[in-house]
Amino acid sequence: MSAEATARTGTYLTLDDGRPAVRFSRTYDHPVDRVWRFVTDPDELAAWFPSRAEMELRPGGTITFSGDPNMPESTGRVLAVDPPRHLSFEWGGDELRFDLEALDGRRTRFTLTNVLAEPDTAARNGAGWEVCLTALDTTARGERPDGPRAGGNTVWKEIYEAYVEAGVPSGAPVPGTD
Repeated sequence: MSAEATARTGTYLTLDDGRPAVRFSRTYDHPVDRVWRFVTDPDELAAWFPSRAEMELRPGGTITFSGDPNMPESTGRVLAVDPPRHLSFEWGGDELRFDLEALDGRRTRFTLTNVLAEPDTAARNGAGWEVCLTALDTTARGERPDGPRAGGNTVWKEIYEAYVEAGVPSGAPVPGTD
């Protein structure tokens, strides 16, 4: 396994309001409108997000999450939408924030912040997002990813261990393994 495949790119932080979070940033060689579709279009999301997400793209709108073999179908609520710059929604007790910044006409900075309901989920969720964002990186390069669950738990476990070794809070149950 390459070092890149097990790299820990997320940052554990405490937000101004005191809530714990993990944050990831990427730069994609696509205009902001294209990256917005990666975040909001159910078919685009299916290539990298852990669940299929069908959403009413408006504040207060419902999101239905399905298709994750380790989690039951569930719903969330859209918290804020500012196309094509910001989307935030509730998911499994956490808040996910997607912020997109046009760097020029061709590139976009993508930032995902997972605001955590519990600090001990940081290492687990961070490792999960690493796997998912690797699939998004592949999609953004115009390649066909195997999906966020490709590679199974082996890659996730190695990344999780890197988060734990870095002192990121851990200990939460892992769906599908606990």
